[in-house]
Amino acid sequence: MDVTRVSTLIFVSFVLVTLGITFWANRRSSGARDFYAAGGTITAGQNGLAIAGDYLSAASFLGTIAVFFSLGGDGLFYVVGAVAGWPIAMFLVGERLRNLGRYTFADALSFRLADKPVRTLAAVSTLCLCTCYLIAQMVGAGTLVQVLFHIPYTYAVVLVGALMSVYVVFGGMIATTWIQIVKASLLLLTTAAMIVLVAHRFGSDPDALIATAAALKPDPAHFLGSGRLVSDPISAVSLALAFTLGPAGLPHVLMRFFTVKDGRSARRSLSLATFLIGIFQIMMIVLGYAAAALVPATGLSGGANMAAIHLAGALGGALLLGVVAAVTFATILAVVSGLTLTAASAVSHDLYNHVYRGGSATESAEIRVSRSAAIILGVLVMALAILFQHQNVGFLATLPLVVAASVNFPLLVLALHWRGFTTRGATAGGVVGLVLSVGLLLLTRKVWVDVLGHSHELFPYEYPTLFSLGTALVVGYLVSVTDRSARASRERQLFSSQLLLSERGS
Repeated sequence: MDVTRVSTLIFVSFVLVTLGITFWANRRSSGARDFYAAGGTITAGQNGLAIAGDYLSAASFLGTIAVFFSLGGDGLFYVVGAVAGWPIAMFLVGERLRNLGRYTFADALSFRLADKPVRTLAAVSTLCLCTCYLIAQMVGAGTLVQVLFHIPYTYAVVLVGALMSVYVVFGGMIATTWIQIVKASLLLLTTAAMIVLVAHRFGSDPDALIATAAALKPDPAHFLGSGRLVSDPISAVSLALAFTLGPAGLPHVLMRFFTVKDGRSARRSLSLATFLIGIFQIMMIVLGYAAAALVPATGLSGGANMAAIHLAGALGGALLLGVVAAVTFATILAVVSGLTLTAASAVSHDLYNHVYRGGSATESAEIRVSRSAAIILGVLVMALAILFQHQNVGFLATLPLVVAASVNFPLLVLALHWRGFTTRGATAGGVVGLVLSVGLLLLTRKVWVDVLGHSHELFPYEYPTLFSLGTALVVGYLVSVTDRSARASRERQLFSSQLLLSERGS
């Protein structure tokens, strides 16, 4: 059976289904609440699937398997890290954020803090973070389509960018949510089917699978060990902090809390999402070692990023390869739609309506700005994806976690849980965290040398989270405790009413 024909058929089928969902959602969407938050009509179960779909991206599937395929035991860092942050998001952020906000997490920040400074900071952080995430997804999509259909990488990226803009511009949050639900269900089912085939090939003993994978490597002991993913303890701690604290600051996930009716539903959504993400990551361990055991290490079309796709071919031939490739493509389309909507909402709701227009913009004008921002962002991300073509998508997907852990996480946790936090502290700490996280990431070897072509890196560690998060927390605390302004006094007094509303709801 021809792989290209199978993949094309499934690709086209999925695109037609999702375009149908978009058309249906467009007819149901009648205002800003529908466009940004699906009218608050999504159930906890549906939202849990959608949150899992938002997080289980191409980087989670392609990138994690690629790390196991290339580095062996180091892939466990990605697996454990991908699950570790969700209990923190559930207990520290989820329910309180839903009770305080409407469309974006900046709504909760501005409950007692000054509106314009915190919204501007939150919007800029969201744009940086979503852009980083979108690059990872677009690189995965471009490589996938290039390998399967033998078309230039640039054309593949443009195709994905065009589809993502259509979903956001015409469907809004309703379409994005249902596309995520369909995609998460397909990804979990397809991954489970691959697990069954691996068990049929190697039996129920995972040691046999791991031993087979290690035996094919030049240095089996090194493959089974760790230490090649990050080369020093500081980078390891920084990556762990990004994985653990980043999910509680991801704006496209935080935005999903507003699609359910109340804080209890938001908490239940996160519980289900955490369970599904945990199950998925356990399956990634098996599939990662299976790729190392069954996929040739040299001459791999598309490089290590495509190890998962080639594993599907080794397990189930052209049919399974086509199905997995199509589901992966569906995964990318769904995630980039959610990210694009989040970034566009930051521009229209936070920057345009509240910062520029002082909250006086009409809903129709706000939605027009959001749709225009989605198109502009799509073009920008296409260009950046071409620049980052040869980077591992798993590495690219950790970059937004660094920004989220360094900016959004400290802002949210301090604003929601500390009476003494002030606008000056939030602004100073947030700006420092943003500048350091983005600036130091640009100076690392994988960006400054591998992408930009300089001779050596200017920042010696692979991830800067330890420095950017630590500095943001210290600066935010010191500026807040030394702030004696009248505004700061009012903000401290408002904490009691914020706390009551965040715990009880309206």
